[in-house]
Amino acid sequence: MKTKFLIEGCILSKDVKGYASQPIMNEKTVLTSELIEVLQVFLIEEVSVEKILIDGEKFLPKEIIDNELEDIEDISNFTTQYLKTVQTYKQLFKNWQAGSKVEVALVRSFLIPLVDKALEEPSDILKLHHYSTKEDYVYHHAISIGLIGAFIAFKMKCQLPDVYQVALGGCLADSGMAKLSPGILNKTTTLTLEEHQEIQNHPIFSYQMIKDSTVITDSVKLAVLEHHGRLDGSGYPQKIRTKTMHLFSKIIAVADVFHAMTSERVYRKKQSPFKVIEMIMHDNFGKFDITVVQALLDGFSSFSIGSNVKLNNGSRAGIIFIDANSQTRPLVQLHDSGEIINLGVNRELYIEEIL
Repeated sequence: MKTKFLIEGCILSKDVKGYASQPIMNEKTVLTSELIEVLQVFLIEEVSVEKILIDGEKFLPKEIIDNELEDIEDISNFTTQYLKTVQTYKQLFKNWQAGSKVEVALVRSFLIPLVDKALEEPSDILKLHHYSTKEDYVYHHAISIGLIGAFIAFKMKCQLPDVYQVALGGCLADSGMAKLSPGILNKTTTLTLEEHQEIQNHPIFSYQMIKDSTVITDSVKLAVLEHHGRLDGSGYPQKIRTKTMHLFSKIIAVADVFHAMTSERVYRKKQSPFKVIEMIMHDNFGKFDITVVQALLDGFSSFSIGSNVKLNNGSRAGIIFIDANSQTRPLVQLHDSGEIINLGVNRELYIEEIL
């Protein structure tokens, strides 16, 4: 598409190359007005974009469809369905902010078909962080927790009804955010201690909003309440230790922190899934159930061989082998030189982004 037609929310479907060897922008970048200006400064006349905005709406102006359509990459049915599901949740969330009741059956009606679609091609679930934006993070986060939680439950060989229940629990875990002050929810500067304390009440609000539903089990309701619990007792809103945390709670807790850390936030750039899982396993050792984290890592690793990545030194490479004993640090081959690097040995290097 010609850059003069770009608008905010367009998603790049290919890297944008300049005169240097490194891309100016990576595939899956969500364009903002500032990034569109950058493209114009670099005199980029044309880029490849997906046929849908990040908010799920079609965006191609009618007068250019005939001339541009053949140059625009098709997006997967999953991506379209995911983005539309996020927008549906966003509207419901706004209704909850206005005082509407949470209709769990309605959430189930649009979430479960997406779960089914995702489990057909699980690698799509591990790309969700590409689509989350700072502005709509709350809505992307809810749907993504549901999908990632379902994926983990599936990998742990839970029965399909339980997989669906985990998905619903993950999606509804942050519904209580709707009860927070909009000023806190939309704040772009550092939160005060009082504001942090208010946010830590959202699991209680979420539980209160769904506790009377007959569509979800008591275990899911408990998981909604416990999803910020940690095995060492450091979680909130109450100190929760291993013996009291249900499996669903442990799964949703991992799904929640995994998506949060891999997504772009107002106060932090997104981090690669490999780096995040490594941090969960090592930096947060003792806080999360290791079997749950391992299920996520095993699933992620099985779809990663052949993926193109960017290392923290800026080099581009492809993953060629993953050692079962060092899954977050695979063997990669540099694109420019063909050199093979074992990230398990070269500890100063790590995967910064999956392309």
